[in-house]
Order: sequence, then structure tokens, then C-alpha cells
Amino acid sequence: MSELAASDLLALDDEAHFVARVAWHYYVEGINQQAIADRLATNRLRINQALRDARRDGVVRINIESPFVHAVELENAVRERYGLKRARVVPSPRDPTKVQTTVGAALAMELASILADGRIKRFGLTWGNTIYNASRYLKPVSRADLEFVSMLGGISQGSDVNSFDIVKAFASQYDAKRTYFTAPIYAPSKSARDAIVETEFFDDLLRKIRTVDGCVLGAGDMSKNSLLIRYAVPSDIDIAELVEAGAVGDIQGQFLDARGEIIDHPLNERVIGIGLADVRALSGAILAAGGPGKRPIVRAALLTGAFECLVTDEDTAQALLADLAI
Repeated sequence: MSELAASDLLALDDEAHFVARVAWHYYVEGINQQAIADRLATNRLRINQALRDARRDGVVRINIESPFVHAVELENAVRERYGLKRARVVPSPRDPTKVQTTVGAALAMELASILADGRIKRFGLTWGNTIYNASRYLKPVSRADLEFVSMLGGISQGSDVNSFDIVKAFASQYDAKRTYFTAPIYAPSKSARDAIVETEFFDDLLRKIRTVDGCVLGAGDMSKNSLLIRYAVPSDIDIAELVEAGAVGDIQGQFLDARGEIIDHPLNERVIGIGLADVRALSGAILAAGGPGKRPIVRAALLTGAFECLVTDEDTAQALLADLAI
């Protein structure tokens, strides 16, 4: 071996030793980069480079041991597949009836940082079990400058999960103002709906809804588990007609098909409130839903492009990524 080759080898050994020392101090001893630089009589830039080299060359291999690793992988995949800005996925409970509670708790975590931001002055809420469960997990914070606005009319039954009680629950946790949507979800006809929303009261209310700084919406399926199906769809509407027209569920009382298109049915023209086009124009819209029955409508809702964030469970996220239609 030539003298030059030998010196090069020594230099390589010395650099490899240096990288190993930096990695040990940083990952094992928990010393910060500046302290390592001081200890090794070098600068922080060289320490930072050594840590990058350690990861690149396999000197350091990071193995994350957590039951949430799979959920994080699904979050990234769902976000990329549906063009979302954020996704929060939590492990699915063994009991499917607990999905709404689990997703609701995850929604509370998602909302905690959003609602702590002083720039958020007006926040929109719809209703349902998942959003109601989120209100139970919120930590009380004083935000007298914050206003919660109901984005959908209420129902006469299903106490605790209708729009009035949910807005009240959220506002109570934040000492915040509240605005209720005091109307049924559906008008008797399209002409009646048009007459209602053109009144000064509803014109002001809808303007307020369209200027929220963020919002969270639930999704309803076509089963009897849906509160909308049970309590809000008018008696003159046959659910079988909606299914025959291709409905897989509703967002804001509007029924969608599997492609995310609003179905051709008169009921969609009777909704008193904002529709999907309005939701698409809002900033920070969150979709919170999960469970086997909700998978078709969650997928349809994401295909509309109206949402920036999804909060759901692992099994639902996995189904959203499946090649076959759900």
C-alpha cells in the first residue's frame, strides 16, 4: 500500500471514528449538538453534518417501537392519495361500536392546537356522535374571543348529538360565544327553502358560516345508524329512492354517490344551509368519521376535494387506500 493510500485510509478511519463518537453522544447520552461541538472542539455545523452522515451510512438506524407506527404510515399514505394537508389516524377499537368514541377523542386532539391559535376567531361545527364525543375530550381553555357557529340545522330528537347541544358543549369548554342554526335541515320544498334562506336572518347566518376560520364536519351513511336517516329525512322521502339514485351517504345533508358527486334527487335542493360547494370554498375543513358503515361516504367526501384534513381510524384508512372500490 502506498504512503498516500495509507494516509487516506487513516483519514477515513478518523472520520468514521468521529461520526461514531458524535452519534453516541447525541443518541445515547442525549447531549445537544452545541455541547457535543464544545466537547470535541469543533463547530455545530460539523456535528450536524456528522449526524446526517451517520443516518445516511447506516451507523445509526432508528427503529420506532410504538403501536401508532402503522397509523402514522397510513396518515402519510392517505394524505398523499387524497391530496390532504393533514390526516390523523388512530388504531381501530376491537368493538366497532366504539369507533365514534375513538375517532372523537382523536378529533379533540386535532382541534386542541387549532382552537388554541388566537387567529382562529370563528369555528364551524356540524353534529353527530363523533363530534359530540370530541367535545367530551376537550380540555377547558378560556377563549372569549372565539365563536362557535352551527353549520347545519338541528333535529328534534337525539339529544346531546344535535347541533344545538354540540355548539353549547364546545362553547362551554372555551368560554366562547355561540351561534345556533335555528332551522330544520330540510324545507318542505325547494321553493320553501329558497324563501327561507333569502330572509335577512338566514342571509346573515349563512354569511357568518361562509366566513369561518375553520370547521369540522361529520358524515352520515345510508343505514338506520345514521341520525339523519332516523330523525331528519322528511317523511315524504323514501330512503330506497336515494339508494337507487346512487347515494352512499350525506355531507351537510346532501347525498353523494361513490364518486363524490351530488346525486340527482329533489331532496338535495331542500337543504337549509350551505352545501358542498360552500364547504369547498372554506379554509381548514376537517372531515371526522370512521367505522365500517362510513367507509363509502368518507371516500366519496374526500373525492370532492372539499377537505384539508381527515380524522379517522386505521381500518377505515386502510380501506380508503385499497385498490378496489369500497
